[in-house]
Amino acid sequence: MLLSDSINELKGVGDKVGDKLRKLGIYTLKDMIEHYPREYEDRRQITPLAACELDEPQNVLVTVCSKPQIAKKGNKILVSFRVKDETSSIMVTFFGQAYMRNNFVMGEKYLLYGKIKHKYGQLEMDSPEYQKVADPSKLGTVAKITPIYPTTQKLSQKVIRGLIEHCLNEVLPEVKDHLPERIIKQYHLVSKEEALRGIHFPKDSEHFFEARKRLVFEELFMLQLSLYQLKADFATKLMGIAHDVTSELKAFMASLPFELTGAQKRVMREIVGDMKSPYAMNRLVQGDVGSGKTVIAAISLFLVVKDGFQGALMAPTEVLVVQHYEFIKGIMEPFGIQVGLLTGSTTAKQKRELLAAIKTNEIQIVVGTHALIEDNVEIPNLGLVITDEQHRFGVRQRLKLTEKGHLPDVMVMTATPIPRTLALILYGDMDISIIDELPPGRQPIRTNAVDSAYHPRIYRFIEKQIEAGRQCYIICPMVEESEKTSELKNVIEYTEYLKTQVFPHIPIAYLHGKMKPKEKNEIMAQFARAETKILVSTTVIEVGVNVPNATIILIENAERFGLAQLHQLRGRVGRGKHQSYCVLVSDSKNKVTKKRLKIMEESTDGFVIAETDLKLRGPGEFFGTKQHGLPEMKIANLYTDAKVLGEVQGCVKNLLAIDPNLGETQNNQLLQEIQARLNEQSLHNAL
Repeated sequence: MLLSDSINELKGVGDKVGDKLRKLGIYTLKDMIEHYPREYEDRRQITPLAACELDEPQNVLVTVCSKPQIAKKGNKILVSFRVKDETSSIMVTFFGQAYMRNNFVMGEKYLLYGKIKHKYGQLEMDSPEYQKVADPSKLGTVAKITPIYPTTQKLSQKVIRGLIEHCLNEVLPEVKDHLPERIIKQYHLVSKEEALRGIHFPKDSEHFFEARKRLVFEELFMLQLSLYQLKADFATKLMGIAHDVTSELKAFMASLPFELTGAQKRVMREIVGDMKSPYAMNRLVQGDVGSGKTVIAAISLFLVVKDGFQGALMAPTEVLVVQHYEFIKGIMEPFGIQVGLLTGSTTAKQKRELLAAIKTNEIQIVVGTHALIEDNVEIPNLGLVITDEQHRFGVRQRLKLTEKGHLPDVMVMTATPIPRTLALILYGDMDISIIDELPPGRQPIRTNAVDSAYHPRIYRFIEKQIEAGRQCYIICPMVEESEKTSELKNVIEYTEYLKTQVFPHIPIAYLHGKMKPKEKNEIMAQFARAETKILVSTTVIEVGVNVPNATIILIENAERFGLAQLHQLRGRVGRGKHQSYCVLVSDSKNKVTKKRLKIMEESTDGFVIAETDLKLRGPGEFFGTKQHGLPEMKIANLYTDAKVLGEVQGCVKNLLAIDPNLGETQNNQLLQEIQARLNEQSLHNAL
């Protein structure tokens, strides 16, 4: 059998089981062997019945001592029988599984795993996992460390374990070891075959740790190497443009409506140093919400234009692009610099005129969405490319914009505080600047996490804020109801409820991602002009929107958002001189959720929040559903495996220093695997 074969080719997988496996993302035999356990239970220890603790999982070796009986309790069918060992006896009951009567034979020995409870005056084990023990002297083959897998409804652990074991036996001979032999030896790694057996069915803890180390190393190694290949055109020491710093810079800085903070000045010195250098700039500018990244972008664009070049700024949403455009246009025009706007809403006639003006250098700065990367957009004199919130763009999209010039300087801006471990993967090829200071006069946002019983008090507070002349955001996590999320507040219905039942005299509007860009822009403009007092929205206002008069944000179903996302949303308020508030509403009793919301109450430091989010939720969900720039990790955890990540980065750099094109014979397997990964649509989408 081949790793690429459909899961339905595996014996024991019919249409129904196949559909359930596909729900888990298992489509091929390769997916099956890479469906790693989420935890393990050590079932090597056999506990005598008399020594078992109640309500704790136990492994017991027993003999069936009564014939299984079928009974009915209401609509349920029960199969019950008694088992014993040398110390005691208990009842065993299975619910709704009449066939179990035939699976247990009087006088035969079985290994049972489950919880013993005190029910109806007797000890009972309900629906345990079981295994027949034909030869007690070979107990070690059944009483072992047992993997527990992520699963779906009506696909039992026993079934999924059996399928994975069968699959391993079928395909392990097909598994190729992509890592070169010298790397395997240098880092003391076990073979790929041994690692796959060890991760699914470890003999002991040492066997597990060796297996996991190998698989984590390989996953991070392949990811890092793939990213280096994709980022090859971004090598930091490519000859670029050495810009001259204009004498008009002082006048431009003096014309700004505010003075730069110390952190902004430090970051500008770093950027100016890059721009004056003959090498292409490749810099990430990280700054918490409201720290003033846009003005850094504007100053950088000014420098490039005054040196005779053009600049481009790309942002992920039209709302954000329009905001950037209006700010940059306002401060550039007094200095004779023309700024253009290109989005999906630009009409065909406007677009023709704009593209012609960009091509002839009549427009020196163009601000736009991903419409900027279309082939017909020519920026002949491109000297600086800035992408804002770049994790929303793919690496390939960023490359496409950069390729419109000859090695222009590149700047990436993000308000998402990225822990160092993630930054190493996402931006391993970039210099990093951090704006770690907020503008003076900003007051910390007061944050409270409460349950829905507080709604009447929250609404009264919102009303008082609006009476005082302020405005309010209300955030809902969904646009429309779906089968599993019908309890979530629907933006449209909730707005109607607020208009009719809660705030009948207050102008309210709503905003969601399915609206047309023109409509969204108009609603945001009305809110910015304070014509609307309450804006009910999904997370489309998450990034960059700036309305200083908005002082309160109410986030419904807060448990649905990641910490980093909640922090981004909270950053929509606290942008003016008035005290601002964030209210997180959640009825979740989940301990991790409560811990996350507590962090939001206690900290306004984006980096502290981001580290906690990464630790609590893992990298897969770090940027919120489908918004992160990472392929899903199958086994590595970028928080706990940071040490291995460091080793991997050193290993990849050494490998590419010796064999940059992976052309050596010993690296053939590696090259084939990397090329295959880069050709996979899933990686393209993720990156």
